[in-house]
Order: sequence, then structure tokens, then C-alpha cells
Amino acid sequence: MGESNKKVERSGRSAPPSALQTLIDDFCEYLDLVVGRSEATIRGYRSDLTAMAESIGSMDNFTLLNLRGWMGEAVDQGKSRATLARRTASLKAFSTWAQRNGYLVNDEAARLVSPKVTRDLPKILGEKQAGEFVGNAVSSNEEEFLRDTAILELLYATGMRVAELCGINMGSVDHDRQVVRVLGKGNKERVIPFGDAAGDALNDWLSIRPHMAKDTDALFVGVRGGRINARQVRRIVDKAATVTGVDHLSPHSLRHTAATHLLDGGADLRQVQELLGHSSMQTTQLYTHVSNKRLLEAFKQAHPRA
Repeated sequence: MGESNKKVERSGRSAPPSALQTLIDDFCEYLDLVVGRSEATIRGYRSDLTAMAESIGSMDNFTLLNLRGWMGEAVDQGKSRATLARRTASLKAFSTWAQRNGYLVNDEAARLVSPKVTRDLPKILGEKQAGEFVGNAVSSNEEEFLRDTAILELLYATGMRVAELCGINMGSVDHDRQVVRVLGKGNKERVIPFGDAAGDALNDWLSIRPHMAKDTDALFVGVRGGRINARQVRRIVDKAATVTGVDHLSPHSLRHTAATHLLDGGADLRQVQELLGHSSMQTTQLYTHVSNKRLLEAFKQAHPRA
């Protein structure tokens, strides 16, 4: 059997070198339109797979040996465990898709071993600190102050992701029932309750929203009147954190804070999972470690026999 036939037998529908990037583009389109993965996830997969394609050259070279070689180069370059784990996930997902669609006879990346990544406990605010934080919006005028306060209150009250907050429409908020409908990862919709503090802040913002808004649908708008973006929200959070005296607080830290405070208050882990929109209970369980750690610290400080 000739060498070319060997390649076809190993790789199924053999693709010329220039076609590998096309397959990667098709795979990313599949992740977007069929699987519904987030824009950030797709961007990460595309970056990893493009770097892999530049290294191995063609789909004929998409073999376990070459993939291990590429990952080995990343180790030699001092890439972090998190980066190596993400690259492994990208390769595995692409390999499975390629095999299912006939571009590979075997799922070449299935035997790649992902390094274990240690997860640090998330940074969170104490309850008193969180109360101060949501009242520390730093804004140049009253309209922006009321908008920023409503954003901070809603992030803390609901634990929603920044992308979910930016995507909220006017019709997504039920003020009577005090719930908001968001579109999460995988285009999964969920309804999240919020309390009186967030409700009052939203009402204050909506009373002056017409002065800023050009977008008729978006609940929150930027200074030019269009839908607010994630960068603007991060800036709002960062300014409030500086005033509160908290360094390097991200919007995601408010999500961690909301989850931990819910558990501290007696909420069921399954309920917190639903509120946060986690597909896996294992992700939500991270917050139980935070809650337990806080309980232990409080015990050591308060109990005379600690």
C-alpha cells in the first residue's frame, strides 16, 4: 500500500494543508450555532486550534504523536497548567467532532491526558463590605450614578454573569414579581429573583433612563445611549471597589460573593446551582468550601476554646 493510501486510511477524508484552518472554522461555527458555546469559549478554542494548525501543518498530521509533541513544546515554553488544560480540551473537542464528521478514522486526541488544575478559592466580600460596595458607585453625573448603582445592586443580588447583565432587555424584568430573565451559557434561559434593594435601584435608574437611552430594548446603556458592554461594567465595578478599599475585584467576584452569602444564609446547594445557571453541581460545590472556610475563621475568632 502506498504512503498516500496510508494517510487516507489513518485520517479518513484526507484534507490538503490549506483545509485544516477551514475545518477549524467549521468546528467553531458548530460550537456557536449547534452547541451554543459562549463567544469567549469559542475564541479560546479557535486560538488554541489555530496555533496547533500552524505547528502540524495539515489534517494528515493530526495524530496522537504530533499532538503530544505540540503539547510538549508548550510545557517546554513554561505554559501554565491552566493553559495546558484548555489546549487539551480544545484538541479533544475538535478531534471528536472531526471523527464524527468523517475527517478522522479515529478520535486521535481522545488519549491525551489533561493536567490537573488546582482551583483557588474565589475572592469574596463580607456582608458588611458588600453593603458598602453597592453604594459606592463613582459616576460623573446623576444619570450614570443611578445606572451604576442599579448595576452593582443587580450583580450582587442575582449573581448573574456580566454578559448576562449586558444582554438584559427592558421586557426581561418583571417588577411586580421581582424577577429578571437572562440568557446564559449555551443560550439557556433562566429566571432569577432579586430583592427590594435591587428593585428600588432599578426603579431609580428607569426613572431617568430616557435621558440617556437611544437603544429602546437594552435595560442598561452606555454614555452614547447604546447597549452597555462588559468592559464598561468592569470599569464600574473597579471604581466602586477602589472606593471600598478592595483591590482587584472583578464582576465575577460579585457572583462568588452572592453564591457564598446565599449558602451562608441557609440556601440549598441545588437552589444556588439553578440561580447561577451552573450545568454541573461540581462547579457550585466550590462555594461550599468558601462558606466552610468562612465559618471556620469565624469560629476561631469568636469561640473561647478555639
